Amino acid sequence: MRQLTTLLAFIMLSVFTTACDGPEGPPGLDGNTLLGQTMEFQASFSANNNYSHLFVFPNQVRVYESDAVLVYLLEETIVSNGTNTDVWTPLPQSFFTDQGLLQYTFNHTFSDVNLLLQGNFNLNNAAAIFTQNQIFRVVVMPAEFALDPNLNTMNYQEVSQYIGTNDTNLIRVLNKE
Repeated sequence: MRQLTTLLAFIMLSVFTTACDGPEGPPGLDGNTLLGQTMEFQASFSANNNYSHLFVFPNQVRVYESDAVLVYLLEETIVSNGTNTDVWTPLPQSFFTDQGLLQYTFNHTFSDVNLLLQGNFNLNNAAAIFTQNQIFRVVVMPAEFALDPNLNTMNYQEVSQYIGTNDTNLIRVLNKE
């Protein structure tokens, strides 16, 4: 009986420790793979451009219709622990000014992002701080990553870290205005 138990234990051990053969699975992501792209550009809004700015994605950026496109406005730069820190605010973003309500919104396709400045007052009276030389960042990432419940897409720094972009691989687009 003891020999039978030993034999069964040996057989079970060999069955559980034997490697399986089969087709190799799909490749995984390595630590240096970008899950998305981030682009930065400057825009000004005026009656001449109908208070809008069309940003066309650079050729090296591949955007699919199913991708998530997020847009952030550089609202201010603050000093934190002796270091300048950018404050990025997700769009749409509203501001209450002395003239009334002002809002940055956007829409997009797989080839561009259209930024819109809207207000409940004559935008010709909007302060230059809201209309001139605004800096935006556009993040393009696969929608399944944007839907991750552990990712706060309202936080640019978190999104940037999640997709693996930083100031060294950020695409800065020069103004053509």
